[in-house]
Amino acid sequence: MFHKILIANRGEIAVRVIRACKELGIGTVAVYSEADKEAMHTRLADESICIGPAAGAQSYLHIPAIMAAAELTDAQAIHPGYGFLAENAEFAEIVIASGLTWIGPTPKSMRIMGDKVKAKQRMLEANVPLVPGSDGAIRSVEEAHAVAKETGFPLIIKAAAGGGGRGMKVVRSEVSLASSFNICQTEAKTMFGDDTVFIEKFLEEPRHIEVQVLGDSHGNLVHLYERECSIQRNNQKVLEEAPSPSISEKTRKAICAAGVAAAKAVDYEGAGTIEFLLNPDQSFYFMEMNTRIQVEHPVTEFITGVDLVEWQIRVASGEKLAFNQKKIKMKGHAIECRINAEHPFKFTPSPGMIKLYHAPGGRSVRVDSAVYTGYTVPPHYDSMIAKVITHARDRAKCIRRMQRSIDELAIIGITTNCELHSRLLANPAFQKADFNIHFLEKWLKELNKV
Repeated sequence: MFHKILIANRGEIAVRVIRACKELGIGTVAVYSEADKEAMHTRLADESICIGPAAGAQSYLHIPAIMAAAELTDAQAIHPGYGFLAENAEFAEIVIASGLTWIGPTPKSMRIMGDKVKAKQRMLEANVPLVPGSDGAIRSVEEAHAVAKETGFPLIIKAAAGGGGRGMKVVRSEVSLASSFNICQTEAKTMFGDDTVFIEKFLEEPRHIEVQVLGDSHGNLVHLYERECSIQRNNQKVLEEAPSPSISEKTRKAICAAGVAAAKAVDYEGAGTIEFLLNPDQSFYFMEMNTRIQVEHPVTEFITGVDLVEWQIRVASGEKLAFNQKKIKMKGHAIECRINAEHPFKFTPSPGMIKLYHAPGGRSVRVDSAVYTGYTVPPHYDSMIAKVITHARDRAKCIRRMQRSIDELAIIGITTNCELHSRLLANPAFQKADFNIHFLEKWLKELNKV
């Protein structure tokens, strides 16, 4: 086992990794920008090193500074968390070439799954269901028209190197295809440095279901069931739950098996997530893979009892998984609400000092956060400041527990999206699990009419 790990991240995920390390008896190194000098992760870690100015490009994305911090502190391994450099295969290769351990999948797996065209080709070989569309990259408007004739409209153009809902454009008619293709290609080049795009049939009312997988370096790979991630805005998740309330037991077995097949197709090691789109008729299609720990991993930890971050570390150190598929049981229901420093309905950011912070408590309530009374939320990073997670014997009880928890949560001094969660949890359609990926945005439009 490692004696010291550097966490190349900030915020609640850095705190989450530090806690896992402490429980394993491992020393920790926090890196921080000048804006994060008083951040929680710098206080909890055994050592802290400033790696640059507030801007992410000059600190949390600045590989030389992070590697220098690892060398100065004699760290043996680097945990990237999520976001920033977590899915950067080049960074992983640099870590490994420096003689350190990368706590994540192999760079080869990351490169395959990070390129949506290559990923689709590998999934096709593994018999994982794919959305109808182009077999590979589309290089010209003429090729786009040819694919459109086969798939029909609406269709969606996606950047091969995209992710997180970026680099996508929906096309509903032949008239706008050429201009949309050119725009998407230009945006892909600007955002990701790669103008490769591909085309898929656009599914009108799907749900977003993802399967958590975990593999070791000895060939063992398991799934930890699925998560429902359809409550989202602008392709960004707002609330997640596990298991999904929308699928049958037959579909659960099939989609989890497909998730395992997808991970095995790239010899996956560590924690990863296979994302699928689910149609109302229960048919499902591979969308992409996130080769890292997910923001929403706590709901899976609640229903399975498996500490995913701990096992990321154990697997990276060479350990075998201590359980097989049969030993992983699903118990109860879990929900996670992402708490953001932003207006609940205008979604404008709200950085500033937190004058009072009080977390909810009680049975089966978990709060993952890095804020405290007196902490100043900087304007430079993602607006998520906490995650409230609840667990109960069934979904109805879990919703009520979450409603109680959101009511108890007190964050004074800045504006948060707690009211959005309160109203969402009370929505009859949400309570009946009658929603898809467009539900939240349609509901928000209705609220604005009131």
